[in-house]
Amino acid sequence: MTIQQRILEFVRRANWVLLVAATAAGLALAGREVALGIFCGGLIVTVNFHLLARTLRGALTPPHLASFPSVIAKYYLRFLASAAILFLLILSGQVHPLGLILGVSTVVASIFLATLREIKKILCKEAG
Repeated sequence: MTIQQRILEFVRRANWVLLVAATAAGLALAGREVALGIFCGGLIVTVNFHLLARTLRGALTPPHLASFPSVIAKYYLRFLASAAILFLLILSGQVHPLGLILGVSTVVASIFLATLREIKKILCKEAG
């Protein structure tokens, strides 16, 4: 398995683990509105990440290479849909905006953890 595949698999799994852990922590520490915000924000960004990975895999895997404009169009459609959902969630008042921000950050945290994990593997390999 290549380093890119390892990172992608780690991020995929870590997204869900962090989403559940952050939602539980939000519920225990800050209440239902914040926990719901974390859950909704994390779910939106995690689903977006999976859809982006699927779009790119389909666009870059022969023999069905997709055109650049179609990949960009799908990206912007997902972005606009996510923005609309986040706007409606905030407008409804059922979720806390800080919770949404924390939830949306789960993918960034997963990527950061995956990067640290790979750096550790590289440094341990060089040291040993």
